[in-house]
Formats: sequence, C-alpha cells, structure tokens
Amino acid sequence: MIEEKEDDFLDIAQSESESDDEENNGLYEHLNYIVDGNQDPLRIDKYLMLFRKNATRNKISQACRAGNVLVNGEPVKQNYRVKPEDQISIFLAHPPRENLITPQDIPLKIVYEDDDVIVIDKEPNMVVHPGHGNWDGTMINALAFHLEKNNQKSDLDRVGLVHRIDKDTSGLLVVAKNEYALSHLGKQFFDRKTKRLYWAFVWGNVEEDEGTITGNIGRHVKNRMQMAVFPDGDFGKHAVTHYKVIERLRYITWVECKLETGRTHQIRAHFKHIGHTLFNDERYEGNIPLKGQNLPKYKQFIHNAFQVLPRHALHAHTLGFVHPTTKKEMYFESPMPLDMENAIKKWRIYLER
Repeated sequence: MIEEKEDDFLDIAQSESESDDEENNGLYEHLNYIVDGNQDPLRIDKYLMLFRKNATRNKISQACRAGNVLVNGEPVKQNYRVKPEDQISIFLAHPPRENLITPQDIPLKIVYEDDDVIVIDKEPNMVVHPGHGNWDGTMINALAFHLEKNNQKSDLDRVGLVHRIDKDTSGLLVVAKNEYALSHLGKQFFDRKTKRLYWAFVWGNVEEDEGTITGNIGRHVKNRMQMAVFPDGDFGKHAVTHYKVIERLRYITWVECKLETGRTHQIRAHFKHIGHTLFNDERYEGNIPLKGQNLPKYKQFIHNAFQVLPRHALHAHTLGFVHPTTKKEMYFESPMPLDMENAIKKWRIYLER
C-alpha cells in the first residue's frame, strides 16, 4: 500500500467507481457540495467544517494550500468566502474517520505490557486497524479503550503499530506506546532482527521436509485482491519464505514458516505459487479441495472441517525482539488457537478410520 501511494495520488481525479479498489482505500476522499441559495458569505474553511465534523480546520487549510479545494472549478484559498450556488469540490488526503480512534470495550488478550510496549495475542476475525469498511471493532479500538481505562496516553494513530497481520490471521503483535519505542522496534523489523515463526495448514503433501520459497511478490495483474509471485527482477518485491514440515496429514500439511522478508500476504502467495494454498483461504482459492471432491464422504468431511476452521489456517506463533528501553531480549509464544487445534484433531481422526 505505502509503496504505491504516488500512483494512487495520480488516480485522485477518477470517479469513485473507477478508483474504489484496495490500493486506493483510505488514501483520499472526494467530496462535492453546492452552496444553498440563502447562504450568507462565510469563509470556506469554516463552511466546510460544518459538514466535515471529524476534519480539523488545519486539515482543510492544508487542502486549500495544496490546491485541492475548488470553487466553480478554480482553486481557492482558505479565506475565500462562499456565495450562494457555489459548487465546491474538495480532495482530502485521508478520510477524517481514519484519524478518529474511538475507544471500544472489546476483549483483548494482552500477554505483556509495560511503559513502552504491549504484546497482544490477536484473535482471528479481528481487523488490526480502522480502515475502509472497518471503521470500528478493530484491535486498535480495543487498545484505545484499554489505555483510556488505565489512564494512559498514546497517540495510536501516529505511533503504535509496528507491524500488522491479516484479519483472519491469529497470533502475536507488538504495539509501541511512544515514539521512541516505535522508532526502535521499527528499525528491528526493518533490519529483520525480530524472531517470528508462523504456523500454517496448507493443501497437499509438501514434498520436502524443509525448504525455501523465493519469488518477487506484487499485486496480481487481474485479481487486485490477491498478491502474486513474479520472476525475479520482473515485477514486485523480493521475498523469501523458509519452511519446515511439522506434521503430514495426507491431504494437508502443517508447516512452520520463517519470513526472511515481510511482504503483503507473503506466506499465502508463496504457498499458492508452489501449489500448496493455505487451507480454507478463500481469497486464494484455498476453500476448494485439491482432490477428492467427487467422493461424498470426503466432500462432507471437508465441509465439516471448513465449519470448524472458517478462515485461512495461519497463526503468528512466536514473536521475539529487543526491548527498546531495557535492551533485553523478549520472546513470546502463542499456542495454537482453538479452531486450528480442533481442525487438526479432526484430520487425525479422519485418517485413523
């Protein structure tokens, strides 16, 4: 997302239907107003504040300075006074609600906390940060409530998230509680000095006990909701995933993954590339069994397994980093979540028949 920001800005004049895809979500909004015929003269920044309650006056002022506020097709300054029937068009760099973190009393599993960091064991089906289509009910909303309840202050919109995991991925994340911690942890993640292992269930019997998947990852040229693997140097960004087989269950394999790089959907895209899509990963067609669909009993078993594990089978199992202040090595492990544990038990029982 961040690396494509410049291209997204170039698309800013497109219609909503043309630009409503994952790349552009959260980058800007385009608003249009027609001033009422009875409107008294009023500075445009004050006028727009009447409609954009979550936007600051400074933000509107900056939009005017950037030439992003047009009246009757012409850019205006923030002291322009609106007149009846004026047609106003405004581009805001980010939707106002993206900068509004509403504390919400949502259960949150905190495994460690001090003045600098919070380590969270995220449940599946929880979005990490508010964004398009998920303005509340996120981990950050829950964290804001936790901090407010304990009389702690943290600018969670500017500092905080060092890394993210997908909505349906469970497991460990670290959140910085101040700018120093964010800077220190951010450098560790950038330098790949953190210790992270993921558990995944993938379709098929992975041939090698250990291996490495290498291939550039970029957005799929046809399906913009997917990432895809491309030849090195052709497109996308260099990505390396190391894996080790933990258990083979004939139709699926339980693997442990270590990321040498941290690309979007890296594990999901890499394993699809080698023909072993994550179990029940709907976005990457992992909700379609590789074989045996014509066998009624097996088909029913897979249906039941999908109900037990109704999301892609990926879990952030370990997290290790150097504490920003104490400089001590911190290490955490998250046990397998209940849905993945029940699913693998179901597979073992099925194979014993």
